[in-house]
Amino acid sequence: MDWIKILSAVFIVAMLVFLWPRVGQMIRESRKGTINEWLWVGLLLLAVAAFVVFLMQSMHSTVL
Repeated sequence: MDWIKILSAVFIVAMLVFLWPRVGQMIRESRKGTINEWLWVGLLLLAVAAFVVFLMQSMHSTVL
């Protein structure tokens, strides 16, 4: 492991330590979504996952 990797790991940990309190505050003060909003989020994530699976299957069939 060279010194650049070590310094970047230290920097990432320091960023997480300094940002963690702000993340907690943002989560506490954020607006809560309705059930319809969460349903749409779930459907969109499902659509994206289905599209990724479709792309993976189409690439798999062209490689063979």
